[in-house]
Amino acid sequence: FTEPYMVDFLLHNSLGAWWVTRHPGKPCPVPLTYLRTLEDGTPAAGKFEGWPNKLDEFNLLDPCCGSGHFLVAAFLLLVPMRMAAEGLSAMDAVDAVLADNLHGLELDARCVEIAVFALALAAWRFPDENGDPLGVRADMPAPQVACCGLKVAAKPEDWMALVPDDAPNAAYLRQELRLLYSSFAQAPLLGSLLDPARSLKNDLATSSFETLRDLLDRALATERPATLWGQGSELQDDSWDLALTAKGLLDAARLLDGRYHLVVTNVPYLARGKQNDTLKDYCETHYPAAKNDLANVFLERCLELLADGDKGLAQVVMTQNWLFLNGYKNQRYSLLKDCFISHLVKLGGGAEAFDAGPGNITNICLVGVRRLANSTENSNLIYRRMVGLDASQERNPRDKAANLISGDLLLTNHSEQLLNPDYIISLEKLGANSMLSDFASSIEGLSTGDGDRFVRNFWEVAPSSLWDFFAGVPKSNHEYDGMSSVIRWSGGSSELADFPGARIQGHKAWGKYGVLVGQMGYIPRAIYTGAIHEKITAAIVPKSTENLEAIWSYCSSDDYVLALRRVNQKMSIATATLVKVPFDLVHWQKVAAERYPNGLPKPYSDDPTQWLFHGHPQPATD
Repeated sequence: FTEPYMVDFLLHNSLGAWWVTRHPGKPCPVPLTYLRTLEDGTPAAGKFEGWPNKLDEFNLLDPCCGSGHFLVAAFLLLVPMRMAAEGLSAMDAVDAVLADNLHGLELDARCVEIAVFALALAAWRFPDENGDPLGVRADMPAPQVACCGLKVAAKPEDWMALVPDDAPNAAYLRQELRLLYSSFAQAPLLGSLLDPARSLKNDLATSSFETLRDLLDRALATERPATLWGQGSELQDDSWDLALTAKGLLDAARLLDGRYHLVVTNVPYLARGKQNDTLKDYCETHYPAAKNDLANVFLERCLELLADGDKGLAQVVMTQNWLFLNGYKNQRYSLLKDCFISHLVKLGGGAEAFDAGPGNITNICLVGVRRLANSTENSNLIYRRMVGLDASQERNPRDKAANLISGDLLLTNHSEQLLNPDYIISLEKLGANSMLSDFASSIEGLSTGDGDRFVRNFWEVAPSSLWDFFAGVPKSNHEYDGMSSVIRWSGGSSELADFPGARIQGHKAWGKYGVLVGQMGYIPRAIYTGAIHEKITAAIVPKSTENLEAIWSYCSSDDYVLALRRVNQKMSIATATLVKVPFDLVHWQKVAAERYPNGLPKPYSDDPTQWLFHGHPQPATD
């Protein structure tokens, strides 16, 4: 499910932007509520110079179309546009849009039927010149929506038998057909990830290559789709009888082999850990930089389906964690180097962005990506503008939609993103002469694997060599906090050192001063004194002790949290990310000199739940 405001925003800032640039001064026949423009009146998403000037040449694909939300919305835009631009009647425009412009693919056969019916219903209800619905027509073109998840019914021998014995390269063609069969046999799992073009890349001569294409068409034409709706419809035309079924693999293969000016969709989300082994292997083989989530793999697939050069735009609704997580660093670099991110909208929490649907998705974004035409265009990236909107602070879909209409546009240069640490894609400028990582390291803490067995509050046990201090998440804003626990460590000789579920790590921080950071929620911080620290914390340890006061002054400030949230909006922050923020050493040295003229305060606490408590009752807090 995709919220209407998301669908409208993406289409208004693609098709709507195209109309404004091709028909200056001529009002669009459909209100473009979400179209954003710059001060000079040009569309913020660009002028779409690579798109055709006439809509009869325009191709749109939703490769994960579900029940057809994007397709219906695009239909209701394109029909009035073609009527106004080409002087077509309502009926002719409806037929032209269905025949020329709209294409959909979907893994689930029942969703294909719903999408076909949704488009047909929109066409039947579209008003004619008198305002009356056009009505049901058997001669209307069937929507070009196909199921890419149908199972191949034939056997591989049936496909190879299509090659005559006397055909040139017969043995090679049969071998290639067997490989194609293996590929299409995975259609129920891969859906739109299935790529006939990839399967057909070979070193055969051009004539043999075309022969192989013809053979594939013949093989897939023998696959008969199962009719799921029955035969009760009044529309007995053969094309409609087929349309109201999960259309065959041949239709899907032809759509997958096509190239499109606009590929727009809400991608499926599935983390790598939840994928089966076959899907994992496929993603790792063909999309290694994006393999950690199916959503990112589909972003790459959408880019493959674009028209050559700069003629295509991919617009997707997807999770936004890939914009900053370290596991997607290579994908970000590839996108920033070989593509152009024209617009990015951060919507924030899924439960806040959707009235219904995937409320469990942590953070959502809308992103528009174009492929670059050539190396010359690549060298001109410095002149490319990336437009952004941040609606992540709004708490419901209504307010987020309003933000997309009137919120401040955030403009950055595409080339600046390549200068960000780990190629983080951000709407705000992250550039600085230095990063915190230049002056400090972030070190992950120890996990016991069984806290009930190895960890106690310090007041529960008598002091002995069996127990070491164990630093945990700070609970207050005091400079020294998170010092309530002890761990059965025995200097490394206890059974914890060999315990199967434990992760013994963090040694590089032990015995050193730094900053203890809780990695969840509001990012609590305290001065770190060198104790063993638990896994849900990290120790930021200066590379030089001379910078300890400056680093603590920065990390304890709101500036640090704001900078951290610019690069990572997850509830939990990865250890490596904690130092991937800009850091002005000179500035914070001045702050530290004013705040701590005699150095950091000595370890001290009036809280009796901290092991630093001095023991005197008079100034105690409890």
